[in-house]
Amino acid sequence: MKPMGIRCALALLLVLLSARGAFGEEKKGLSLQEAGTRPIEVTADRLDADSGSDSVTFEGNVIAKQGDVTMNANRLHAAYSRKTNAIERIEAEGAVRFVQEGREVRAARATLYNLEQRVVFSGGATMRQGENTIQGETITVYLRENRAEVAGSAGGGRVKAVINPKGIREAPKP
Repeated sequence: MKPMGIRCALALLLVLLSARGAFGEEKKGLSLQEAGTRPIEVTADRLDADSGSDSVTFEGNVIAKQGDVTMNANRLHAAYSRKTNAIERIEAEGAVRFVQEGREVRAARATLYNLEQRVVFSGGATMRQGENTIQGETITVYLRENRAEVAGSAGGGRVKAVINPKGIREAPKP
């Protein structure tokens, strides 16, 4: 792997960590900046770093872990910008799963727009925490603002939320 490819791969991994904010909470005593210095482990069946296009692609059973954050996908592609000296966009495809401390988002695809600190989960997305679930065609998470938007499909698909207040559970209907 050429030096630019290594640099791009390392930048990708640092960006993945910024997704900690997608679920809001940080561990006590651990700032987001400190979390960004933790080691990141990415495993995949294949890695292709392309210095000419300033990109890196992990393929096949991709698992990226840093601290309590894990992201799984069939393929993960990151585009690096020499101009901004940062990862601009990360695209994850195929069985995307993002997990942190019991919270998870699943979707067919996810795109992280790093400079905007925005993640778009698409292709039928589900966000789950405990027994609470939100589903839609897309879920957009704004990392800086600690908020999310959920949209149904353009063809009239609707958003669905199942919220279970603490201690109150509905009896299953026959």
